Amino acid sequence: MTTQSDTPVLDTLAAMTMDSIERCGLPQDMLILTRIAALAAMDAPPLSYLAHIEPAMKSGLTADKLQDVLVAIAPIVGTARVMSAAGHIAEALGIAIAVANEDMSNKA
Repeated sequence: MTTQSDTPVLDTLAAMTMDSIERCGLPQDMLILTRIAALAAMDAPPLSYLAHIEPAMKSGLTADKLQDVLVAIAPIVGTARVMSAAGHIAEALGIAIAVANEDMSNKA
């Protein structure tokens, strides 16, 4: 049975992410940090980071840990990719905050 949705691609990607998190043997915080490092290495767009905000929050990921990962991978992936990742992460956080504010406004 197929479930109808207005965002089938985004829903599929979110389901894949959640399935990967549930099946991985790494502690959740280590899994998210690994995925963030991989996204930075791939020069992923902001929406890719956006899909990881909720799991990152649930795992207790801190800004300091995130910065440590970016510092650790900089010599491997390069400063341009790390700076790009930092910008994309900031943009994803801005999107998440805007969506949360919109949801709160609609509920009020």
